[in-house]
Order: sequence, then C-alpha cells, then structure tokens
Amino acid sequence: MGVKNLWDILESCKKILPLHHLQNKRVCIDLSCWMVQLQNVNRTHCAMTSKLYLQCLFHRLRALIALNCSLIFVSDGSIPSIKLSAYRRRLNVGSEVNAEETNPKIVSSLRRNMGSEFSCMIKEAKSLGKALGIPCLDGVEEAEAQCALLNSESLCDACFTSDSDAFLFGARTVYRDICLGEGGYVVCYEMADIERNLGFGRNSLITLAVLLGSDYSQGVYGLGQESACQIVKSVGDSAVLHRIALEGISFAQKPKVSKKKARSLSANHERDANGADSNFQKNTEFMEVINAYLKPKCHPPDSDAVYSESRKTKVLLPSFLSYRVLAIYPFNRHQLQQICAQFFDWPPEKTDEYILPKIAERDLRRYASLRSTSSNLGVKVSMDEMPVKCPISSIIKQRKLQGRDCFEVSWEEVHGLNASVVPADLVERACPEKIVEFQERKAQGKKRSHCVSRPKKLGNMPSAEEIDLKLQKLLLDIENESKTTRGASLSGRSKLEKTSALIQADLAIQELHLEDKLEKEADSVTTTGCKSVAPGPGGTEVIDLMSPLPVSAPSSTRQGANVECIDLIELSESETEISPDHARKARDLRLFIASIKDD
Repeated sequence: MGVKNLWDILESCKKILPLHHLQNKRVCIDLSCWMVQLQNVNRTHCAMTSKLYLQCLFHRLRALIALNCSLIFVSDGSIPSIKLSAYRRRLNVGSEVNAEETNPKIVSSLRRNMGSEFSCMIKEAKSLGKALGIPCLDGVEEAEAQCALLNSESLCDACFTSDSDAFLFGARTVYRDICLGEGGYVVCYEMADIERNLGFGRNSLITLAVLLGSDYSQGVYGLGQESACQIVKSVGDSAVLHRIALEGISFAQKPKVSKKKARSLSANHERDANGADSNFQKNTEFMEVINAYLKPKCHPPDSDAVYSESRKTKVLLPSFLSYRVLAIYPFNRHQLQQICAQFFDWPPEKTDEYILPKIAERDLRRYASLRSTSSNLGVKVSMDEMPVKCPISSIIKQRKLQGRDCFEVSWEEVHGLNASVVPADLVERACPEKIVEFQERKAQGKKRSHCVSRPKKLGNMPSAEEIDLKLQKLLLDIENESKTTRGASLSGRSKLEKTSALIQADLAIQELHLEDKLEKEADSVTTTGCKSVAPGPGGTEVIDLMSPLPVSAPSSTRQGANVECIDLIELSESETEISPDHARKARDLRLFIASIKDD
C-alpha cells in the first residue's frame, strides 16, 4: 500500500512516457508488486491453475528485453516487526495487536510462509526470469526499500513498484505501472519533479506518512491530506523531522475553540505522570516509523549480494562500456523451453517464435549502444574494427509494420534464428553500413532486371522470315480449304478473313490463266489477224477478232443452221480495271496480312 493517499498527492507530478523510454536502462523490479497485479488479472479472467499471470509476466519481460532494458528482480524478505499489525489486517487474521508484537526490541522480523500460494508464484517468476537471464536479489525485508537503495546509489536507473513509500526509502525515479502493445507506455514519477512542483523532499514525505498513515503507522485520526500537506509545507522539509522528534505531532493538531476550553486547559495543567509517559511513548513510536524509512534493513551497496548482481560488470569492464553491454546471466534457451512446456503447454517452436526475435533485437541494441558510446567519446570505429561482431548478417528487404519503417534482416548466430523484422532506425544506429550494402544490391538488381527484360520482349516477337513462312502456309491452307468450303457461309471474323483470302487467291489464279491464253492468241493474231475455230461441217470457220461481234441467232435458227455458238469473255483494256467486288476482297486480304504482321 505505502503511504495513504500519497499517489493522489503526487498526481500533478505523474508523467506518461512511451515504452521506448526504457531502452538501454537498468531497472529494479519489486517482484511482489508485479505478481499482485498479475494475480488480480488472473483471478478476473480465469482460474489460477491456467498460469495466466505467468504468461503475462513472460510477455512483459520479452517486451522489455527487446528494448535492452536490463532487469533485476528484487523479492521481499522477512516482514518487519513494525509492519506486523498492518500485515495481519491484510490477511484478516485479526485487528487486535498487542503492543509487544510491534516493539522491535521484543519481536524480530517475521519470516514469510514460503509454502503459500503467493510464495509459489514468486518461485515460478524467479525460475522464468533466470531462464531469460534476469538475476534476482532476495531482500532482507522490504523489496521496495532494496530497490530504492539501488536507485539512490545509482546502481539502477529506476524502480518498478506500486508502493508509494519507495520515495520515503530514498528512490529517485519510480515506475508505477506499465502498458504493453501498440502505444505502450509507463507511468513515471520523479523525485526531482516532486521537490520542484510540490516542495516535498524525502523528510516531508516521511512526515506525511506519520500524519496520514502507512504500513508502519495508523496516522492522526481526522486529519485529511490537504491539511497534512499544509502543515508540512508550513514547517519545511529540513526542519519537519526535528520538530517531530522534539514535540511529536502536537504541532499538527489544530486547537479547538469551544466552551470547554478552560476545562481543557485545566486538565492539561493537572496532567499526571502517566500522561507524560503516554506522550513519550507516542513520540517514541513516531521516531520508530521515521527510522524505519531512513534506515531500512537492506543489503548494503558494497555487499557481496549486491556486488555480484549489479556491479560486477562495472568492475570487469572499462568505464565506457559501463553496465548496458553484457548481461549477468546468459539466456538459457533449453531451460526456457522446458518452463514454457511445463506451465503453458507450448512446443519448443512456439517458445522460440516468441523469444528469439526479442533476444536478437536486444543484442542489436547492445551493439548500437556500444557504437554510440564509442562515438560520443570521440572514438570512431568502423563495423569491421569493432571488438564485438555485428549480429546482423544482411538486410533482406524493407518492411512496414503498424506504420513504422522496418527491415527484415538475417542474423549471424542468434540461437538458430534465421531472420526477423527490426525497426529501421535501430539498424541505422547499429550498422548503417548494412543499409548501404542493401541499397547498392537493390540498385544493381534493378539494373540487371531492366537489361534482361528487353531481350525477352524482342525474343518473343517473330522475325520477318517467320512471318512470311506463316503467311505462305496460311495461303496454302486457304487454297486447300477452298475446294470444300467454297460457297458455304462462314461466320465470325476468322471465317470472313479466310474467305476474302480464298477469293483473292482464286482471282490471282484466274488472271494467270487468262494471261497465258492472251499471249497465245496474241501470237496467232500477229501472223493471221484471226483465230481458227474447230471446223464445222462446212469447213474451217475463221473469225476476225478485230471485227464487231456477230448477232446471236435464236435457238431454233442455231439448231437448224447447225451453227456453233462461242461465248467470249470481254477483257479489260488495262490491269487496273477490276470490279468493285474484287477490289473489296483484295483490300480485305491486304488488311488481314497487315494484321498478321502487326501481331
């Protein structure tokens, strides 16, 4: 819970930051707070046996891993003696608590029940985090106090907790909540904003806990948050705790104006020794609350537990590599597959599909951070000269996911992952040389495809010789077909074209026969000026071709005179005089031939 109504008091300092704000940061997580949130989600939607809370934790972790957000789980230790009364109220064990049970001199911290349902959830979360390469630090008492200590000592950038008393333990930046998916964000509070906007420092917040109530105190009955804030501001952050040590909370109690004022004053003067002892006891309780926030039981920053979890990389690496390059624990692929198969019934392929692209993206962000840090220090190192190999092998193609420019890339050696999609800006920061190679390869491919496409179009077109051969074959087919199809009506465009070609071919043949016949007759005319006809019964009949044609006799006269009639064909005086029907058919044939050549 933390301090009563403190989140409402700090509402004006709340900031909604995009999820990528966590990129390349080291964050301590109050694991108990996260599991309480996810447990409530699980109870709302389905039974606890479905392990929905663990699936939600897995997806939350993989999203942060992809951002190269280094995480440290911090779990609760023993329950502080000063918190026993509040702890029992939450468990509905009983509201009556003896004074001896809250006295730290008599009762030590209470060890938690490690066999409870919630403790089992914490164990499952720890095993999942270990498989993902996330270390876990078991706190001495309060997890948020340990997170605040790491944050105040600059061993982490922020704390993830929903307990507002993290600021009372010394935290500087607190992430209260997180939302994943498209448009994901984190709810952030910073102590610098609280000091600047509200004028409350750490001492003032501790005083509000004494006045309003918290896990460690009941607060002053009847005192609201607005009145408490005004009282604290009036005293000042630097002097408020000293004032409580001297006077208790008497300065915070408003004087009452009533008819019984004199009687009250008289009663105060007649206060006996028991009343003085009671006030002294209350002041002692307030000081215990203050000391619980100022001096919490935690692992010191230089202890073996903290050193091995959060500062080990700083000692082993140069200062410019700092703590955002190497993970404490490596990612254990086989162990993660076993956990997901046990709790989620996932096959190994599904687990790899979820986590391997995120692991690869994290490695790329670490590589980009290393290059950026070197560049900021004035050391410009090419990709080939980097001490760490670039995880990207090559860029396959450009992609666009949810309106964001991305690249589909192939990886070098990322636990068997072949390819995945990563943001384009990340690739540009990590290895711009790969983008240049991709653009050059893409430009060469366009030139090659452009040069190859033209010969294909030319090669598909038939040559002039092929067209002539096809045309001759078509004419032969038409001539052969004319013997059986002449006189029949054809339908459709193809039949009309074949008919026109057939008629024109017949005309050409007839013209050739007539030319031969005329040549023979011309030879005979030049010698005799007439043509001989087969002799009749009266002898040889000679016809003068230059004379007008004789008048045809009636049929009866022809039969009686036994005269042979000959039908003559009038020849045109020039070759250009042809009938309109023939001209139309010739034109159709030429158009048909031209269309074949165009095709």
